[in-house]
Amino acid sequence: MQQTILAAVDLGSNSFRLQVARVEGDQLYMLDGLREPVRLAAGLTADKYLDAEAQQRAFTALGKFAERLRGLPREAVRAVGTNSLRVAKNAAEFIPQAEHILGFPIEVIAGLEEARLIYLGVAHGLPQTQDNLLVMDIGGGSTEFIIGNGLTPLKLESLYMGSVSFSSRFFPDGKITKQNLKQAELAARLELQAIAADYQGQWKFALGSSGTAKALSEILLLNGYSKDGITREGLDRLRAHLLKVGDVQKLDLHGLRPDRTPALAGGFAIMYAAFCELDIKQMQPALGALREGVLYDLWGRFHNNDMRDVTVRQFMQRYRIDNKQAERVAQLAQLFARQFLGEEAPETALRMLGWAASLHEIGISVAHSGFHKHTAYILANADMPGFSKKEQARLSLLALAQRGNLNKLQGQLKNAEDCALAMSLRLAVLFCRSRSDSDLPALRGRFSDTKFHLALDADWLAQNPLTETALQEEVKQWKTLGIGMQLEQK
Repeated sequence: MQQTILAAVDLGSNSFRLQVARVEGDQLYMLDGLREPVRLAAGLTADKYLDAEAQQRAFTALGKFAERLRGLPREAVRAVGTNSLRVAKNAAEFIPQAEHILGFPIEVIAGLEEARLIYLGVAHGLPQTQDNLLVMDIGGGSTEFIIGNGLTPLKLESLYMGSVSFSSRFFPDGKITKQNLKQAELAARLELQAIAADYQGQWKFALGSSGTAKALSEILLLNGYSKDGITREGLDRLRAHLLKVGDVQKLDLHGLRPDRTPALAGGFAIMYAAFCELDIKQMQPALGALREGVLYDLWGRFHNNDMRDVTVRQFMQRYRIDNKQAERVAQLAQLFARQFLGEEAPETALRMLGWAASLHEIGISVAHSGFHKHTAYILANADMPGFSKKEQARLSLLALAQRGNLNKLQGQLKNAEDCALAMSLRLAVLFCRSRSDSDLPALRGRFSDTKFHLALDADWLAQNPLTETALQEEVKQWKTLGIGMQLEQK
């Protein structure tokens, strides 16, 4: 498919951002960008619920984005949520409302996936070099650290500290004192100690891709604290100024935008701690960031360069999958799915089924007994570059559904498409039990949302009593979910 316009929506913990780009060959040209200072992390209560005010700010911003995105096809837009939506306990209630307003699905991505996409966005905006790079992105609720070379990330980390969350935690009234600034810096340094040994000395140039890094760089330059990006000397001079004024609302710094003021102290503390703990001497602001990375990743999906395919291949290798068996199951599952879903079977659903079939036996690496449960756990909780949390949950559900009692899926197969995919995988696993390229009879299936029909040769069934018994058990299992299954012998 040739898509000429792509759009990325970054639902960050500090700001919501929209970036629209035009595709020209192998290049993306940025056309339009919008930023709304939603400060979602500031709306997280002590027990990790998004309060009503923060939700309303988010809905208002998404309404503006929706107008700009109007008319774009679903596959041309990717919206991702970051740390605040990862930790919010009411995210499951918030996201459907947000999707309705935006008009497109919203994916909550893991911290390491966020780091990967950030690096992708930064690296595409840089000239090629043989030197390793350190990329630091201070978000509103988390901070990502990446070491990479060229377009390849080598180390990825996401730490639970951000400019908004730290500002709310250590500077709730905007006052800056020696005590609370030191507490914030020590808290950040404590987080950084977990990665310091692996990161120190592993890179030559440091880049800051966040709004915090860009704001600090501009403040240092315009106030004469630094002449070339962010430096330790410049941060020391700014630190002295912050303590002298003592209140973020009274700061009179050139380059400090009003919408950046509430999160400045927390962001500064994290940056200062990183310079100290990782021994950073100088950092330049980067041109790209998460939203550009999302765009390049989305572009790759249109050009047979989907990171999800790479991840599936890597998992198959890591868990020593029987490739021939995985291919048998995948091919037969796709055949069934096309019959159950009809000629208009969504390509996204078929790809999801293909990935699930390819990975359905990775749990054997843990234990053969109940391996489908181990597979489901791994797929739900592993770091899987390219996949969103929602996609991993769907893969996990299909893996869990591949065999055994269906009572465990009560209330989880929520739509006809998921039922059809689960049935397709179960039948494929059942018919491929011999793990050999045996001849199968002609199989004809159809699905009417509440009842499956499967037609196959009566003589073949008679010669394969084990399979017939298994199919009769399937009829009983699906009945427990209120879904009929009829075997039609011909």
